[in-house]
Amino acid sequence: MKVNKISLMVAFLFTCALGTAQAQETEKAFIKENMEFATKQCKLMLKTPAQGKEGKGVMPHSMRKDGTASKGSIYLWTAGFFPGTLWYLSDYNNDKALQDSALVYTQKMEPVKTFTDNHDIGFMMYCSYGNANRFAPQKSYNDILIESARSLCTRYSPITGTIKSWNSWRSWNDGTVFKYPVIIDNMMNLELLFFASRVSGDDSYKNVAVSHAEKTMKNQMRKDGSFYHITMYDPETGKFIKGETSQGYSDNSAWSRGQGWAVYGFTVVYRETKDPRFLATAQKAADYYINHPNLPSDKVAWWDFNAFQEGFTPGPRSNAGKITTNYRDASAAALVASALFELSGYTKGKKSQVYFDTAKQILHSLGGPNYRAKEGENANYVLMHSTGAIPQNGEIDVPLVYADYYFVEALYRYNKILNNEPLFSNLK
Repeated sequence: MKVNKISLMVAFLFTCALGTAQAQETEKAFIKENMEFATKQCKLMLKTPAQGKEGKGVMPHSMRKDGTASKGSIYLWTAGFFPGTLWYLSDYNNDKALQDSALVYTQKMEPVKTFTDNHDIGFMMYCSYGNANRFAPQKSYNDILIESARSLCTRYSPITGTIKSWNSWRSWNDGTVFKYPVIIDNMMNLELLFFASRVSGDDSYKNVAVSHAEKTMKNQMRKDGSFYHITMYDPETGKFIKGETSQGYSDNSAWSRGQGWAVYGFTVVYRETKDPRFLATAQKAADYYINHPNLPSDKVAWWDFNAFQEGFTPGPRSNAGKITTNYRDASAAALVASALFELSGYTKGKKSQVYFDTAKQILHSLGGPNYRAKEGENANYVLMHSTGAIPQNGEIDVPLVYADYYFVEALYRYNKILNNEPLFSNLK
């Protein structure tokens, strides 16, 4: 019997299409199961009473040694992540009760709009009110976010061209106090400024963001695509002095979460400006993470890529020199996964697929038993094994609220991509 070649080709294509469809359904089921689990944990967290003096510790942050959730005030830099997580979960689940809870926790953050003591207002207000405005927009949210951006800009110096992160930094090395430190985390606050310009028509916010990104690109990125955690400037002349670390292993090492902040931050700046310099920087930062020989096979990075390696020495005042155990950082992996899903959409060819596949692999690692908690355990956080600040001897191998936030955000983005939906169609 003579076989029709066209029929065979049609059958082959149908089989491939069926396989792809089945694979997508499998991935959607993976997303659904993880989002449902995250929802259960968050609902348990909502039942956990406020802690601290006069009940002011209302925002989940990490876990105490006794296994209970540690909570902080609305002025802690991580305060916006829990309401932001609730917004993502309520939208995914179409859960009105969860949306109501997201609104309640978001509204607790309003006083922060005038906070000027450090740069973290972008984390605090855009993760909370930014997501509120995305999923349940109100004009008042625009006003709150614009005022927040105005507060952030009080820390900008036209002399340095950057936003001052902390009021000062005391070196782990010799105790020198620097008056104008800028940390890589600050890249994550620029999204608030772009938003403020977009809705207000005032380009001054955007100009501050672009200037800060340019100086970070110039002075904070090393030739290999890694980043200093902190760069010091002379506030009088604007001159770049040196790079050091606060939360990494050593001044010349690559702190993995800092690398994640760079990947995510420069991806956002490219989204907002379409300037190819920022895309190239985001890609170089991502390639460093993905291709590093010390990246474990599950793609969940060690807390620092260079910990314990020859040629990398912690400052004498840093606790990093006292530890003997290496630790993973699920928070770094989660935020890199979220960033890579977006970055893959701006990248062409094979590299785009590498970014997408890496993000997918990270999610499957984090969603597996090695990193995902059991229901009702882990102080009701979703992920285990994050590392906050080893040099300060704090938050070592614990859950962290921002790990959960970026894990849920990455799952949300992955679902959008599988459904052929734009990531930011509802971004106001």
